[in-house]
Amino acid sequence: MNGTNSHLSKPIDDSAMDNLYRLVNLMQLLRDPERGCPWDNRQTFASLVPYTIEEVYEVAAAIDKQDFPLLREELGDLLLQIVFYAQMAREQDLFDLDDVARSISDKLVRRHPNIFEEQAGPGGATWDDIKEAERRAKPGSGTLLDDIPDALPQLLRAWKIQERAASVGFDWQEARPVLSKIAEELTELEEALAAEDAQDRLAEELGDLLFSAVNLGRHLDISAEDALRKSNEKFRRRFRCVEQQMAKQGKSLANCSMEEMEQAWQAAKLE
Repeated sequence: MNGTNSHLSKPIDDSAMDNLYRLVNLMQLLRDPERGCPWDNRQTFASLVPYTIEEVYEVAAAIDKQDFPLLREELGDLLLQIVFYAQMAREQDLFDLDDVARSISDKLVRRHPNIFEEQAGPGGATWDDIKEAERRAKPGSGTLLDDIPDALPQLLRAWKIQERAASVGFDWQEARPVLSKIAEELTELEEALAAEDAQDRLAEELGDLLFSAVNLGRHLDISAEDALRKSNEKFRRRFRCVEQQMAKQGKSLANCSMEEMEQAWQAAKLE
């Protein structure tokens, strides 16, 4: 094995596990009713959710910046969230971190019968086949779209809904018809604007346009969430250049004309 991927066969040493045990013990101490931290003791499963979502986005931001020291830190913050949930579950005799690790390990083995064929799954079954069988086996699985979480970011949820529908053939075969659908939805939005329709009708038409845009991204294998994040960053970067250009002229944006800002914007684009 060459030097570039020799780490793939390198086992995790005891010190790595020691640090995980240390983190688990620290969280147990922080949750101690008498000796622990009051803030940590006040938390519930529900109260931690916003922090968990924030940590996931901070991991994504570190990856986007290719800042690996920051990524290490953010992954630690995310791991803390998992240990925190597991500790609260342990206190309620629901499960513990060992159960979490066992569950995901069993799932990985089960969903890779081509690699672990002695341990799991019938030969020839794909990841999607096995995942769908697991979904159907869950109590109250309902229809094909029922178990897609409502709390997902809505661009991601749209992708998941479309992906699930596509799994049974309810989908276009290529991207070009989706472009036509986007043009159709844009026309309907323009008509609603011209007719001065109510806000709920405008919101519906705008939602259809966004849903179709996500569908186009899916056919192009481009995450709408990632694409929008990059566009947000591009706008922020260019807007900052506009602010700097106006500041050099001794002006604030509030006192600039639209023409001046547009000229500065075009200069920022060239940069």
